[in-house]
Amino acid sequence: MSNILLPYPAASADIAIMHDHLNRMRTVVERHAKGIYSETILPRIALHVSPATTKPRPAVYEPSLCLVLQGAKQVMIGNRILRYDPASYFIAAVELPAAGCIIEATPARPYVAVSMKLDRTALSTLMLDMADISEGQTTGFAVSAVTPDLLDAFSRFVSLLDAPDDTPVLAPMHEREVLYRLLKGPQGGALRQIARTGSRLSQVRQAIAWIRSHFDEALRVEQLAELAGMSPASFHRHFKAATAMSPLQYQKMLRLQEARRLLVTSADVARAGHMVGYESASQFSREYARMFGAPPSRDAERLRGEGVEEISHAA
Repeated sequence: MSNILLPYPAASADIAIMHDHLNRMRTVVERHAKGIYSETILPRIALHVSPATTKPRPAVYEPSLCLVLQGAKQVMIGNRILRYDPASYFIAAVELPAAGCIIEATPARPYVAVSMKLDRTALSTLMLDMADISEGQTTGFAVSAVTPDLLDAFSRFVSLLDAPDDTPVLAPMHEREVLYRLLKGPQGGALRQIARTGSRLSQVRQAIAWIRSHFDEALRVEQLAELAGMSPASFHRHFKAATAMSPLQYQKMLRLQEARRLLVTSADVARAGHMVGYESASQFSREYARMFGAPPSRDAERLRGEGVEEISHAA
């Protein structure tokens, strides 16, 4: 494996330790992966392996940790672009419409990653045993530098794929340690917020849940603000800080992603636009082309020709 480029000074001993953890995890993941995306016997753990780079594909990122073991990925959220690789990890603390693409991968050195969905209940339980720490800003996603402690905990968790008989007893312990390292890290403030009822990020997630369940309906920011327990101005500010987009932009992303899924599977253009909440066919086609780079019918035909059947996964 090539040298890890760290965004902070690190002792050579730390770099060697991280190389070892990354190599061991990569070997385990490649042994157990069954294609581009594989769920596993470990709770909330999925494996991701690709022999080639990919074009940007839309996805709704669930609250999760994504750790790249080889290669690199880029994700666009709102107007922000983030890159993560073996020197960093990506955290999504809220549900995020995004577009991700693998930017470093070859058949000889495939993209290899592992993701872990964040369990809010496990975070809340763990926080009871930790000293109280300030919540920090309402940030819904970030890329942070990996540390030896985090890689060590994650490596022991992933190694249970080779020991399925140990999983029922040891997996909860290893997952708890990974969450502990995340809570102690630079994104701990955001994770503490999603685990605490009544925090700003938790309130934003309530509004997100409503938008996701009613994305095809008219959206009133005042109604969402009331649901979140904030003034409209405060809600708009915190929502944008968490998601890098306004509530209306968030809804539009969900609508267009769902329309694309419908077009790839079966629906015609007019029906797909109507099903996701568009009253104007021309507005639907215009916004669809602006987001995906081609009119709905042409984009769907291209995706079907490429054999794309579903929206990509986050890691």
